[in-house]
Amino acid sequence: MNTIEENSSEATQIDRERTAPAPAPAPSGPSSRWLLAGLAAAVLVLGIVISSGIHERAQAESALSVTTERAAIPTVDIVYPSASAQSQEIVLPGNTQAFNDTPIYARTNGYLKRWYVDIGAHVAQGQLLAEIDTPEVDQQLEQARADLKNAQANEQLAQITATRWQNLLKTNSVSKQETDQAVQDLSARQASVDSGTANVHRLEQLQSFEKVYAPFAGVITARNTDIGALINAGAGGVPQELFHMAAVNRLRVYVAVPEVDSQAAQTGAKATLTLDEFPGESFQGTIVRNSDSIDLASRTLNVEVDVDNEKNRIRTGAYVFVHLKNAHTPHTSTQSLTIPANTLLFRSEGLRVGVVRSGQAELVPITIGRDFGATVEVVTGLQPTDQVIVNPSDSLTSGRQVQVSAPQAGGSK
Repeated sequence: MNTIEENSSEATQIDRERTAPAPAPAPSGPSSRWLLAGLAAAVLVLGIVISSGIHERAQAESALSVTTERAAIPTVDIVYPSASAQSQEIVLPGNTQAFNDTPIYARTNGYLKRWYVDIGAHVAQGQLLAEIDTPEVDQQLEQARADLKNAQANEQLAQITATRWQNLLKTNSVSKQETDQAVQDLSARQASVDSGTANVHRLEQLQSFEKVYAPFAGVITARNTDIGALINAGAGGVPQELFHMAAVNRLRVYVAVPEVDSQAAQTGAKATLTLDEFPGESFQGTIVRNSDSIDLASRTLNVEVDVDNEKNRIRTGAYVFVHLKNAHTPHTSTQSLTIPANTLLFRSEGLRVGVVRSGQAELVPITIGRDFGATVEVVTGLQPTDQVIVNPSDSLTSGRQVQVSAPQAGGSK
C-alpha cells in the first residue's frame, strides 16, 4: 500500500517538472555590464543629491545663526555733542496785557438812552461812550433847587431880623435874650442854605454821570449793555459793567524767569519778542521791573517787559516768546556742550546718557545746566568726540554690544 502511494507521488512530481516553464537564461556579455553601470550611476547621483541637500541645509543653518547673532546686537543712532555759545539766549513764554485795562461802570441809576461805540472801536480820552436817562435824578435835582431857594429866602429874612434886633439892642428897646435868639436863628438858616447847596451839587454830579466818557485813550474790548437796559449803579445791588476798555498803544508782558537765569532779568535790559503769527519778525521791549523775590512754588522770578505797540499789531492776550540775553555762565568756566533732550536716561542713580565706546554701550553720568526744551546744556561728563546714543532703550545697560548707524547732525539748538 505504501509502495503504491510513493509511486503515485513520484509520478506527480515528474508531471510538474515537465509542465513548468524553462528558467530564463542568465544574462551574459555586454548587456549585463551596461545594466550594472547604469545602476551604479543612479546610486552615485542619488548620493550626490543627498550630500548636496545636507550641505545646503548646513549652510542655511550657519547663515541663520549668523543673522540671529547680528539681530541680537541692537543698532543705535548717535549724535556728537556740540559746543554751546558763550552767550546763551533764554527763550521764555509770556502773555501780553494791556498797559491799562479797566471796566466802565455807571455812577447813576436809570435806563440806557443810547450808546456810541462798539467792540473794536478806538476812542480818545474823554470821548462820549453812552448816555443814560435818569428821570428820578432829574426830579430830585429840581426839588433840591427849590428847597435851596426856600432856605435862601428864610436866610435873608433871618438876616434882616437879626440886624434889626441888634440895632434895637443898642437903645435897650429889646432884651438881650430876644436878640440872641434872632442871631442864632440866622445861623440855623445859613446852615440850611449850605445843606441845600451841597444837596444840589450832589444831584448835579449824579446828573453829570448820565453821560459816560472814556477815562483814557484805548480800544473798546467789550460792550455789555444795550438801549433800554436798566442801569444799576450798585446802591443796594450788583453794579453792571457797561464797557470794557484797554490801552493797547503800550503792552505789558509778564515772564516767569527761572531762578538759575534770574541774572538775565536786569532792569533796563532789552528783550526781543517773537510771535508765531509774525514769522521772521521781532519786536523790541524793555525790562522795566521785577518782583525782586523768587516764588517758592515755581522757583521763578516774575519779570515785566514793556513793549511799544503804536501800530496796534500785537493784540492783548497774545502768546509771545521773550528772548533774553544771558552772557553770565555761573556753572563752569569751561566750554559747555549741548545734546538733544531725547538722549537722556533717567535712572534711579541719577541722570545718564548712553555713549558708544569700542563697540559697546556705556552709561555715563552727566550734569546738566540750562534746559532749552529740545536740547540741554551738559556741564560735565561728556567730550565733543563722544558718540551719544539717540533715543536709548530703557533696558540699555553698560557693556552691551551695539552697532552704530549713520551719525545724525549735531545736537546744537
